[in-house]
Amino acid sequence: MSAQPKISRDPMYQLLRDENIQEFNERRSKGANPDMRGVDLRGLDLRNMNVDGLDFTDAYFRGADLRGLDFRNSRLEGVSLAAANISGCYFPKDLAAAEILLSVTHGIRMRYGSR
Repeated sequence: MSAQPKISRDPMYQLLRDENIQEFNERRSKGANPDMRGVDLRGLDLRNMNVDGLDFTDAYFRGADLRGLDFRNSRLEGVSLAAANISGCYFPKDLAAAEILLSVTHGIRMRYGSR
C-alpha cells in the first residue's frame, strides 16, 4: 500500500484528471485497461465513468462525485471514499455496507470480508 495517492502519467488517468469521461469511456470501449491502483481521484466529477472491471486498490476518491457508478465488478480494497457523493452507486456484494459507510463518513480504507 502506498502512503500517498499517486499522480500517474498514464494518458487514461490524465483524462480523468481533466474530467474527460467521454474520451476515457471511448478508449475503454476500444480495449484500454488503465492501472488505477493507488491513484489520486480526489474531488473529481467521475459520473458516467465506465468503471467495470477496474482495479482501484488503495485509490483515493475523497470528495469525488461518483453518483450512479457501477462498481460491482471493480476491485475496491483499500479505497478511501471520504466525503464522496455515492448516491445511486452499486458496490461489490462482498463489500459490507458498514465498510462503505465508515469510508464515506470517516475516511477509512475499505476492506472485504469484514462483516
